[in-house]
Amino acid sequence: QPSQLPLCNSPVSSLCVTLKCLPLYNGSVSSLNITLHWHPLYNGSVSSLNITLHWPPLYNSPVSSFCITLQSALCITAQWGAFVHEFSGSLCTTGVPNYRKIPYSENTRPGTVTSTFGLVKPEVNFIVTSQSNYTTSPVNNSYCRDVQDRLLTVSLKKRYSEDYYIQTVNDLQNCTWHKRPEERSKFRLDLSSCCNGVKNFIVSQNNTSVGINITYEVESKKRILITEEIYRMLPKSQPFDGTPFKQCAVVGNGGILANSGCGVEIDQSDFVFRCNLPPTSGNVSVDVGNKTNLVTVNPSIISQKYRKLNKVKNVFLKYVSNYGNSLLLLPAFSYSSNTAISFEVHRVLEKNQAKQKAVFFHPNYLKNLAKFWKGKGVRAYRLSTGLMITSAAMELCEEVILYGFWPFSKDLEGKPISHHYYDNMLPKPGFHAMPKEFYQVLQLHHKGVLRLQIGKCEKR
Repeated sequence: QPSQLPLCNSPVSSLCVTLKCLPLYNGSVSSLNITLHWHPLYNGSVSSLNITLHWPPLYNSPVSSFCITLQSALCITAQWGAFVHEFSGSLCTTGVPNYRKIPYSENTRPGTVTSTFGLVKPEVNFIVTSQSNYTTSPVNNSYCRDVQDRLLTVSLKKRYSEDYYIQTVNDLQNCTWHKRPEERSKFRLDLSSCCNGVKNFIVSQNNTSVGINITYEVESKKRILITEEIYRMLPKSQPFDGTPFKQCAVVGNGGILANSGCGVEIDQSDFVFRCNLPPTSGNVSVDVGNKTNLVTVNPSIISQKYRKLNKVKNVFLKYVSNYGNSLLLLPAFSYSSNTAISFEVHRVLEKNQAKQKAVFFHPNYLKNLAKFWKGKGVRAYRLSTGLMITSAAMELCEEVILYGFWPFSKDLEGKPISHHYYDNMLPKPGFHAMPKEFYQVLQLHHKGVLRLQIGKCEKR
C-alpha cells in the first residue's frame, strides 16, 4: 500500500511508484490488489494521478483478477482494450469480465486507469509479470486471510479431491511464507509434552533396561523381553549430538521432486532425514541431494529386495554405503515379524564394520505420536513414515523444511507425475491417511511452524 503525502504549499503534487508482482505461472489463482492513498494538495494548483496497469491474465487460469482502490478519486475511467468502463472509488475484476472479453496475447493493449485532478499527469506504473516465485509474490493480506480461513474450516471428516488440495497449495504459494517462532515453540512444546522425541525417539540404553518387556507398537498384545544381547545392540543414549540442529531437511520421495533442482539446497542442511532407502546417487542427486544423516528402512524392502540378507549381503552393503555415516532407522518393535529382520540388519552392518549404524524406533514413542495426531483428526491404521520423521524433526531441529511431500498424481499445473521420484509404486489403499496428513502439513506451513517446499528450488 504505497502512500505519499504531498509537500505543503507545493504547486505540484504527484506520486510515482513501480510495483512488480509475480503471480503463479500457470497457477489456478492469479490476483493483484492495490490500495493507493492519494491526497491531492489542499489549495494546490495541480494534483494528479495517472495509473497504467499492465496485467497479463494467466493463460488457462480460471481466476486472474486485479483490484484497485483509490481514495480521494474524483473521476475515474478504466479502459481495457477498446472497452471503457467508468467506476468510482474502486475497480475490481475477476478474470476478464463478459464486457471485456479480449483474447490474451502479447499484443493485447493493457488496461489503463486514469484519474485527473489537475493539468499535469505524472504516472504511476504497475508492471505485473507472469513468473513463479512463491517466496516473493506480494499478495494482499486479506487474500491470505481468506486462504487461512479456508484451511481452518476444512473438515477432516470429509473427503476432498486431489484438485481441491492442489488448488489450496497454489493459493498458499501466492502468500509469502514467514517463520513464526512463537507458533513453532508452541507446537514443539505440545509434541514434547506428548512424545518427548528428544529422549524417546529411538530405543537406547538410557530409556530401557535389561529384563523389561517392551510392548509392540501395533501388535499391542505381544511383548518382547530385552535380553543382554538386545541391550548391547542399543546406543547408550539418543544418537543426536548437537541437538537442536539449526536447520533440517526431511526429504520425502514424492514424484514432485523430479526435476526440482533441490539437491544443493537439501545438502546445505545441518541434518537430513530420508525415508525408506531412496536412491540418492547418480542423476537424481541434482534433485534430491546426497547428504543423509538418518534414513528409515522398511523391513519389507529387506525381505523382498535383499532376500532377508541371505546371499546378497554385499549388494545391500554397497547400496547403503551411498548414505555415508548415517543412521539406518528400523521399526524393529512395531510388528513381531519385523524384529528378526531388523536385528539382522544391525548384525550385518556391525560385522562388516560399515559406516552406517542400525537403530530402532521406540514403540512407545510411535504409540504416543499416533495419539497426538489422532487428536488432530488423522485417523489411519498407521501414520506414514514421513509424518513420523517430520514429527521427530520438529523436536530435534530449530527449523524444518519438507521436500518431496506430495501424495498426489498431478503436479501444481495438473500434469501427471509418478508417485515416487524413482518409481510409480502406490501404497496400500487405506493403510495411511495421506490427504489428512498432508492437510496437517499445510496447516503447519501456513502457521510458519515448518516450510513445505513444492516445485522447483531457487538457485542460491
